[in-house]
Amino acid sequence: MDFALTEEQRMIVETVRRFVDEELVPYEDEVEKTNAVRPELIAQIHERAQAVGLYAANMPEELGGGGLDAMTMTLMEIELGKTSFALQYAVARPSNILRACTGDQVERYLLPTIRGERVECLAMTEPAAGSDLRSMTTRAVRDGDTYVLNGTKHFISYADVADYAIVFAASGEEQTVRGPRKRITSFLVDKGTPGFEVRLGSESVSHRGFHHCELVFTDCRVPVGQILGEEHKGFDVANTWLGATRLTVAAQCVGRARRVLDLATEWAASRKQFGQAIGEFQNTRFRLARMATEIEAARQLMYFVCDEIDQKRRCDKEAAMVKFFASEMAEKVTSEALQIFGGAGYTTLHAVERYWRDARLTKIFEGTSEIQQRIISDHLLGKPK
Repeated sequence: MDFALTEEQRMIVETVRRFVDEELVPYEDEVEKTNAVRPELIAQIHERAQAVGLYAANMPEELGGGGLDAMTMTLMEIELGKTSFALQYAVARPSNILRACTGDQVERYLLPTIRGERVECLAMTEPAAGSDLRSMTTRAVRDGDTYVLNGTKHFISYADVADYAIVFAASGEEQTVRGPRKRITSFLVDKGTPGFEVRLGSESVSHRGFHHCELVFTDCRVPVGQILGEEHKGFDVANTWLGATRLTVAAQCVGRARRVLDLATEWAASRKQFGQAIGEFQNTRFRLARMATEIEAARQLMYFVCDEIDQKRRCDKEAAMVKFFASEMAEKVTSEALQIFGGAGYTTLHAVERYWRDARLTKIFEGTSEIQQRIISDHLLGKPK
């Protein structure tokens, strides 16, 4: 299997790398100190990302997007993963779930989001429903031509910046062999809709400037025409379009780990103890070797999954594997890098502590490591869900 990059892919990688170095990295310290990305900076990143063709690169060309395949998008995500999450998120890759838009939803939501005129957020998680989405308590009750939403979502990323939310709510119940199960419907809900309130959530230990929020719905009326996908088929919509996020997280983990390895290698070559660079000590050299090997293993697994996707083959198990392996790898590599830096790595003088904090979340969001292992083992045991 040949994973050699094409000339076009090499050019895209170089373009993204230069964009990250020139347009994002210079603002890392500002974001870390202020825990915010200024609105004018977001607008600047949007404009310059559009100018070089990076904005909405994951969307089809016929819709105005970049039309990149899975492999090329992943190469792009690796480079973006090397910088602050809040800054690279501003480059904007609209959620693939928006491709489920139909009718006037295309003109109201999908196309404006691809053009950078609107920004979305995805609202699934609740205080009592994290990995177990079927236990969500946010309810959507039909009343004529509208649904009435009541409930609370939390840990909703980018909701403070977004213009609208893609909201999942329990819209009924069905009987199964295991008993009653909630039906889920997804809705497109504009900010400013009466009964829809966005509150800033509690501060987290990582991803400075990238805030999560609470979304509160109180008798919020949403027209039936704003159902995304089919009524009661919200999980079908999610399963069809959200699998790509596992690959995105994996790619960002590889990028983050690669930058940390570079920092640790430079430190090991220049930091002297006992009369020599610490990179001359076997323990440090072997630590670096293990880090590089695990990064490369994650990268090769990721390339394999990209190839499967681009060949239109179903690879739920493999996508779960790469998200699981890469996120575990990123935490391990960033922790090892911090150890190489010693006490200096635990201070804000060096970026390694930031990457260490940021890496930890990748084992939790977009499906925890435990959920990924459940998916993998279900396939191995012949009972995929």
